Amino acid sequence: MRKVQKNKNNQNPKAKQRAKLTFRMNVLFFSIFVLFSTLIFRLGYLQIVKGEEYVRKIEQKEEVRVNTSVPRGRIYDRYGRILVDNQPENAITYTRMQTTTQKEMLEIAIELAKLIEQPTDRVTQRDKLDFWILLKNKEALAKVTEAEMKEYRAQNEGIEEKLVNAEMDRRIRERITDEELAQLTDFDLEVLAIYREMMSGYNLSPQIIKSENVTDDEFARVSERLADLPGVNTTTDWKRVRLSPFALLGRTTVPSKGIPKNKLDFYLAREYSRNDRVGESYFEAQYEEILQGEKSVVKNLTNKKGQVVETQTTYPGEPGKDLVSTIDIDLQAEAERVVEKYLLELKGLGSSSLLDRAFFVMMNPNTGEILSIVGKKIEKDPETGESYIVDYSYGAFTTAYEVGSSIKAATVLTGYSEGVIKPGSEMMDEPIKLLSTDPKSSIFNRSGRIWMNDLKALERSSNSYMFKIALGIGGTGYSYNMGLRLRDDTLQRMRNGYSQFGLGVPTGIDLPGEFAGYQGVMDTPGKILDLAIGQFDTYTPLQLAQYISTVANGGYRIQPRMLKEIRKPSADGETLGALVQEVEPKILNRISNTDAEIEHVKKGLRQVYVGSQGTAYRSFHDAPYTAAGKTGTAEVVYYGPQTDKYRTNTTTLTHVGFAPYENPQIAYAVVIPWVTTDFSRSLIQNNEIAREMVDYYFELQKKYEQNGMSESLTTQKILPPFSEERLDEDEEHTTATE
Repeated sequence: MRKVQKNKNNQNPKAKQRAKLTFRMNVLFFSIFVLFSTLIFRLGYLQIVKGEEYVRKIEQKEEVRVNTSVPRGRIYDRYGRILVDNQPENAITYTRMQTTTQKEMLEIAIELAKLIEQPTDRVTQRDKLDFWILLKNKEALAKVTEAEMKEYRAQNEGIEEKLVNAEMDRRIRERITDEELAQLTDFDLEVLAIYREMMSGYNLSPQIIKSENVTDDEFARVSERLADLPGVNTTTDWKRVRLSPFALLGRTTVPSKGIPKNKLDFYLAREYSRNDRVGESYFEAQYEEILQGEKSVVKNLTNKKGQVVETQTTYPGEPGKDLVSTIDIDLQAEAERVVEKYLLELKGLGSSSLLDRAFFVMMNPNTGEILSIVGKKIEKDPETGESYIVDYSYGAFTTAYEVGSSIKAATVLTGYSEGVIKPGSEMMDEPIKLLSTDPKSSIFNRSGRIWMNDLKALERSSNSYMFKIALGIGGTGYSYNMGLRLRDDTLQRMRNGYSQFGLGVPTGIDLPGEFAGYQGVMDTPGKILDLAIGQFDTYTPLQLAQYISTVANGGYRIQPRMLKEIRKPSADGETLGALVQEVEPKILNRISNTDAEIEHVKKGLRQVYVGSQGTAYRSFHDAPYTAAGKTGTAEVVYYGPQTDKYRTNTTTLTHVGFAPYENPQIAYAVVIPWVTTDFSRSLIQNNEIAREMVDYYFELQKKYEQNGMSESLTTQKILPPFSEERLDEDEEHTTATE
């Protein structure tokens, strides 16, 4: 048998070693190829796909938005009269470098404290503890032994070291005594007050140390020592000054207060600094982003150690834009005087213990521009017991009341749209007696039966006519002592009808905090009758003004607003800046009535003023202009601020109207809640306020025309303030309690 010969190459150890080496080299070359391919792919991805993003991130680290205290935008009235201005004032700032240590900052704070008087009222207990630990670090650390912290670690096995440090810090603070804190001198507290402001800023961004009440001497002393105070600078800040007491202009915070805590995250995310002024209320808050302006942006060039060697301005910043409001400040001042006069007059008549407020709103029914919005409230000093009056203009859209017969035009128009009545429909005015209820009647007809149409029902303010409209919407007619069964959707259908006019829904005013009113609970079907005459749901004075504006302009509900124009800052301080934006009217909805129906109801409102039986005839029949409106007297149950007087029966007076009748320029509303508890009184102060203010409006138009004043502010010069009153941003303002 032949013997198989083995392959000698397979038996050669050197051959095997060469084969293994070749395989390894191939694996190595392949791995290198994969790594380089991955690297090239990754570099391409970073440069092509993510390149712009990383460039932006680098710019964000190099470019810093600097607090240069750009002036906030001015606020004017509709004729260019200054309402809110800025006043330049001295300021001292500090800019912390990336390499600045706490020790260096403390040394600078000590030197600054020798040069300026720094208020210490903002220093907290926590600040004092931190400062004591900083000054006496060895004594602080000695308050907690290593043994007890070792025991703490043993009791909390696996705990993170940062949590251990936090516990140690807590124990140190807990063991610092009041006697030890009392060792801090007045000078130490001033140093601390300066130091806390220095610490609150960001690296490379100037932080205001003091801008309120910096004296010329302080400014000069610090300016002379700038070379010895790295990071410290003297500059100009701006103080907000309100040149009108009108509360709805709003307020700004002061640098010592800075951004309110509840809005801190919101503003910091928008690149604000912690001690920036921000709008705190109403108009200033609503248009904060427009008024604030743009801070300058600088690019910091650093050396290898991270030290800033040069700062280049990449964007110089821009002052805030100016706002022209819709308010006529002359008209506003007169409305405040008139409302206050009649409020005090009513308060002095007796049976008026519940009366404490009154409101007036006037607006352009075609544009929604608010010309005047007034609220006055009587407050009492708890210490002296003396009464005084405060501005409560914001109550015109943040508080709501049963307004009575003023809404009857909406009831009639809702009756038209629901098919219950039509223009000219006649019904009997008579007391309405439902099963197991007391009769409900018109004030002028407690027991008789008077045949009347819709126009006469508006003129004489017939409750019975409105009751029968509500019954018709509910799918039933009236018969004496009837049991009342209504359609399930009756209440909602009526509320839907009213909401078309803005009653019971937000008006959309461009101010924060609007309240839509309360909706009553219909625990008995008869409450639907109360709704029809304005004695069930509550409405704000501004809602009344929007409602009558909707009737006046032919059925369009327009959003009320206080902003008329946005303008660039004035270039010369004498003429308004260039127009940036003119705010256009915003139509919220069109009511479902026809033009003919609306015009018919307006005839009824005209009769209220000039008809021989009109409820406002006494006040308006001899007016030198044409006007129309509706009065209201609501019998209500008191639920105001005097909780011990809850459930007291009282009366609220209201009035709505518009003028001129043929081509309305203005619509207005008056609300005087809880006027009297004496139902025998016949009071017309609501009508008198309306008459005086409409008279004054037309007088003003003549005066403006004679003086060449125009609402077209294209080349309008800046006019001086209307009054000499001046309210600085840091002054305490008296506000009303709700």
